[in-house]
Amino acid sequence: MARSNRCVPQNSSIVQIPIEEVFKTQLKSRWQQITMSSASSPPPPQVFVPEPLFSEPPPPPKAPVNVSLSPPPPPRSPSTSTPPRLGNRNPPPPASPSGQEPTTPTMTPGFSLSPPSPSRLSTGAVVGISIGGGVFVLTLIFFLCKKKRPRDDKALPAPIGLVLGIHQSTFTYGELARATNKFSEANLLGEGGFGFVYKGILNNGNEVAVKQLKVGSAQGEKEFQAEVNIISQIHHRNLVSLVGYCIAGAQRLLVYEFVPNNTLEFHLHGKGRPTMEWSLRLKIAVSSSKGLSYLHENCNPKIIHRDIKAANILIDFKFEAKVADFGLAKIALDTNTHVSTRVMGTFGYLAPEYAASGKLTEKSDVYSFGVVLLELITGRRPVDANNVYADDSLVDWARPLLVQALEESNFEGLADIKLNNEYDREEMARMVACAAACVRYTARRRPRMDQVVRVLEGNISPSDLNQGITPGHSNTVSVRLDARAVRVKPHGEMDSRWGRFKRTAQRYGGDSL
Repeated sequence: MARSNRCVPQNSSIVQIPIEEVFKTQLKSRWQQITMSSASSPPPPQVFVPEPLFSEPPPPPKAPVNVSLSPPPPPRSPSTSTPPRLGNRNPPPPASPSGQEPTTPTMTPGFSLSPPSPSRLSTGAVVGISIGGGVFVLTLIFFLCKKKRPRDDKALPAPIGLVLGIHQSTFTYGELARATNKFSEANLLGEGGFGFVYKGILNNGNEVAVKQLKVGSAQGEKEFQAEVNIISQIHHRNLVSLVGYCIAGAQRLLVYEFVPNNTLEFHLHGKGRPTMEWSLRLKIAVSSSKGLSYLHENCNPKIIHRDIKAANILIDFKFEAKVADFGLAKIALDTNTHVSTRVMGTFGYLAPEYAASGKLTEKSDVYSFGVVLLELITGRRPVDANNVYADDSLVDWARPLLVQALEESNFEGLADIKLNNEYDREEMARMVACAAACVRYTARRRPRMDQVVRVLEGNISPSDLNQGITPGHSNTVSVRLDARAVRVKPHGEMDSRWGRFKRTAQRYGGDSL
């Protein structure tokens, strides 16, 4: 039987199945069955052979038989049909006896031998890339908005979360910025050597005083945190309470309770202020000395304020004093006789040994408190340009007058002329004795603050302020005065005061000149 090829449309899918000559008879019989089947009859079972698919058949070693799986072409006339033959050419297929084109087996629905559509892969890739790109863009926008948000509030560096023993004591920089109206000048209460103080209102409505330390003057982070942890646990009616703190980058902020009636400096030296009567001055002296004594005697380790001055003594509406800014103090360990530190404070209040060498002890605070007592007694500032000798401090000006007042019980030259001699002379004598003892040149000869408190309250004699005398056993009022730091220019009446001061200092065992 002659070999034949079946002609199929060029756009059909062709499966080439090479077969041996022994199967040719079976193939011909199969072909006749296909061509004689009606178009409506179901297709015969299909046989799939796992061979590679090709659009064009490669030249086989033996002639292959091409079986078309494409739909049949339009019917042809029987006269034009020719028997199939094998070969490299594809003549038209023979017509069926009924005059119809033989039916080609069709594929079962849902199956295909064609390779996957490239368009489907491209669509999936595009969808995946689009989703990934969208997620990336949204993430980028989120981080940009988050980074920009603090700048809209002009917020400065983000706060670092260091936590105190009390959780409520931790504030963020943003909270304090909002509380102080972004640290506006309208809320500025004052300025000191350590920084600026602003009035603020917290979210709960409480008024606070926010101290913003000057950048560059802040302590080390560990030291700062250690001191704040100790001071946050200190509570005394004559000490301004530390509410909390904030660390934000290089920023250091301390939050105190707000005392509404301003400072001692405001009431004593403010322009247009009414004269502060003597009873209020004594009340302020006693209450402020109690606060400072608590820092020195009742805290372990003791706390050295190192910036005692009238501006740091706050007054409430009952004219009770509260010592402020002790949060910036140095902590003196029991094993240390002094603390060496950079000199900080206010001119006119500095103890001579601290100003000269930076050696800080609690007796440095005692000296500064003596200057405050002199302000209450005289009504003068620590450094007053209106003095006859403008380069003299209040202490230099007052030393000879202190001697005269203690020797003669004459306070007219020393007491504030605005008082018009309206004061209790015994109370004045006690305060003068305390002031003279506190401003001694030699630190070790100055009294302790608990002694000062008891003398001001009248519980012990002023003579107990002297060194070497058992408290409560002195019979005379004597105050050892140091003359080493006295600097009075020898002109006119001051010469006689200087001589009288020298004799009194030697009489009561003061330091020799």
